[in-house]
Amino acid sequence: MNQWTRIRPAATGLEAARREALITAAIAAIEEAGSMEATTMAQIAARASVSPALVHHYFGAKDDLMIAAMRHLLFGFRDGLTRRLAAAGTPRERVSAVIEGCFDPSQFSREAIAAWLVFYLYARRSSEAARLLRLYFRRLETNLVSGLAPLLGADAAIPVAAATGAMIDGVWLRQALTPLTAPDGPAAVRMVERYIDAEIGT
Repeated sequence: MNQWTRIRPAATGLEAARREALITAAIAAIEEAGSMEATTMAQIAARASVSPALVHHYFGAKDDLMIAAMRHLLFGFRDGLTRRLAAAGTPRERVSAVIEGCFDPSQFSREAIAAWLVFYLYARRSSEAARLLRLYFRRLETNLVSGLAPLLGADAAIPVAAATGAMIDGVWLRQALTPLTAPDGPAAVRMVERYIDAEIGT
């Protein structure tokens, strides 16, 4: 079982649908409240049109729901990235697939961006949240290196992949801190792509 499989929600049927609705409500509530501390289970329940007791039934404490929301977003990222990589025919296309996956509309949205800013802070006190972030960082860099190595050589690919990842995270952070500006995924992709082109000399 790979690391990504471990973050896939295990629920099926009605339970899965209810969990999905609650996770979606939690992400929206985080965006509205601006922090995990200001987000309550009652707010999440109201958004999902269920009782707070049902939220606790499925997730227990608020921390459990926050971890579930992180896993949900990570699995969505992995799913979209897997599809893009499968369609990539060249190493350069693999690099582009990774960059585009990071700014997919399903990920690079106001709600998801706000949630990730909260999750980054949450990871400072949650070992599980920190593990999920490390997993994301590691898989992002691994996929970038896979595409860059045939173009730059294995040794040169590693620092370029690290810089690309830092640039992607920087775009997300800037967007999170300017919430009145609508996320522009295509513009973000073009900016990161220009850096890649400069590094590989195209």
